[in-house]
Amino acid sequence: MNFKDLKISDQLIDILKKNGIKSPTPIQEESIPLIKNKKDILAQSQTGTGKTLAFLVPIFDDISPKNQNIQCLILAPTGKDIKSQLNKLKRNIQLVIATPGRLLDHLDRKSIDLSKLNTLVLDEADQMILMGFKNEIEAIIKETNKKRQTLCFSATLDSQVKKLAYRYTKDPVEITIKSKEITLEAIKQEVVETTDRHKQEALCKVLDEDNPFMAIIFCRTKRRVDQLEEALAIKGYNCQKLHSDIPQNKRERIIKSFRKADLQYLIATDVASRGLDITGITHIYNYDIPETSEDYIHRIGRTGRIGKDGYTCMFVDPKNFKTLEKIEEDIKYQIPRRTVEL
Repeated sequence: MNFKDLKISDQLIDILKKNGIKSPTPIQEESIPLIKNKKDILAQSQTGTGKTLAFLVPIFDDISPKNQNIQCLILAPTGKDIKSQLNKLKRNIQLVIATPGRLLDHLDRKSIDLSKLNTLVLDEADQMILMGFKNEIEAIIKETNKKRQTLCFSATLDSQVKKLAYRYTKDPVEITIKSKEITLEAIKQEVVETTDRHKQEALCKVLDEDNPFMAIIFCRTKRRVDQLEEALAIKGYNCQKLHSDIPQNKRERIIKSFRKADLQYLIATDVASRGLDITGITHIYNYDIPETSEDYIHRIGRTGRIGKDGYTCMFVDPKNFKTLEKIEEDIKYQIPRRTVEL
């Protein structure tokens, strides 16, 4: 199947080709016809499967430049500064991409009108809920046109995501795409076998040896993130923490600093493993092992992007060896061990 079969315009097909995109992925094949037929959808697909273009391609194809109203709103977990946005919103805007918190600011300022909205997209819905945006999302939806089309895209569809989606969609079509093969060729993977007692010391030794340009260090809980960030900051590492208890405006400042490479290390929970599109991340460190192979893929997928090589190192203590074995089984790869002299 090609984009022509999906009734995408020749002009848009040419733009896709110029960017090296010649044929649709499975999530795009299933989603695009439904979106063009104005169906509500609830789609689950892993990172790297083309979720974003699955809704952007039909949206771009159907937006009318002559219509000066906001026709499409995409809600996503991370965003940018409000000052430049206010200036842009004074012009004719057909498509808005925003975080829930930032969009509520605009609605309070009356700088945005969603009453003529045709399409609402909830992108990375699971992460927005994990970040505590459920109430904000519901408040925003109340400001939109009730006749709108609603598209919910997520890497995971837990009960909270489904409950939210079904409350605000009309007979949604569920789409689930399972990745046939997990491809991680561009990422060098290693494991350090250690104990929880010596894990921090092992991490510091690895960081000193690698001295990465930009890295994310993943922890299991917010408390673990807080403890590790405090310890590394005392030792002089250029780091900041990111999790759902940090206020949205501060989270955005931290992400902006990291994007500019003013920060070397971002210490985060899984909130940062999805919806955080930052180029230049060279290393991913799993200070705490993820619970599932899917979470592992989401985490390490932040590096090794756009043809660049990446590196990931996971610190595993004996009580998590079974989880490690399951991850290795799922990705069909025995991860090499890295020796660290303490």
